[in-house]
Amino acid sequence: MLIRSRRGWELPESSVTPEAAVMGRRGALTAGAGLLAAAALPGEASAQGQAMRNLRFRPERDVTAERDATTYNNFYEFNTSKDVVRQAQRMRTSPWSIRFAGLVEREREIGLEDLLRQVSLEERIYRFRCVEAWAMTVPWTGFPMSQLIRLAAPKPEARYVVFTTVEQRDTMPGLRSPAVPWPYEECCTVEEARNELSFVATGMYGKPLPNQNGAPIRILFPWKYGFKSGKSIIRVTFQTEQPVGTWEQIQPAEYGFWANVNPQVAHPRWSQASERLLGTNERVATRLFNGYEEFVAPLYSSVMNQRIFY
Repeated sequence: MLIRSRRGWELPESSVTPEAAVMGRRGALTAGAGLLAAAALPGEASAQGQAMRNLRFRPERDVTAERDATTYNNFYEFNTSKDVVRQAQRMRTSPWSIRFAGLVEREREIGLEDLLRQVSLEERIYRFRCVEAWAMTVPWTGFPMSQLIRLAAPKPEARYVVFTTVEQRDTMPGLRSPAVPWPYEECCTVEEARNELSFVATGMYGKPLPNQNGAPIRILFPWKYGFKSGKSIIRVTFQTEQPVGTWEQIQPAEYGFWANVNPQVAHPRWSQASERLLGTNERVATRLFNGYEEFVAPLYSSVMNQRIFY
């Protein structure tokens, strides 16, 4: 007899918290059948249709106020402060394309409009944990990263993926810094990219992604520290050898390849045992894998005892 254990997100519909209770005044904006994903990119209604909220992924905390999530941002291509909103508005986000490169069946470039016609959009509310020990909870519009990998068609020998952020020398003054090996790149295994939590976002709070949050398309790994979730992606490259991301190149002792959230392993300069919630400044306990252990722990069973792993 098959005995099936429910996972943490598999709840009966009767147990789902009413949307108005979670979103407060935003409930009026996103009520009904779902969030209008046509807002994810101007002029893309025919390509995107409607994005339903995926109720499997429960944030288990209040959604961060939109103003806080969109005005406190790391985007070093503009500057090293958290105030990048004004400068980021200069970035050109249309037209936009992404190149599939490396170990793929066919290297090619795909326009964002074309890409969005080939994926299934949805909304997910995810916790987001920065390595700097602040956190937020955001409703993102986008699609599973596994669909991006499918479109890229990597060869069987591809084991790793590198995501590259755009370089616009005329709009991004931070690129003048010689301290960073531009362009900004982050990476993961192909297995991680195909995990059900891995997400590609084109919007947040029912609107297009703001420039400062990674418009027009970014990646999200909610169980990893935020620097792994690259913004404004223009290239996806597949390879056999383990790559070295930008922050790992700069400070390998502080920012490793895996960067999975772990409260028991401190950053060399601060504790990771707790985190500060944007907006309220409340300190809460950090959870292993940012609370997503049931989804991703099997990915790391062979290296769980290695401290450097995190």
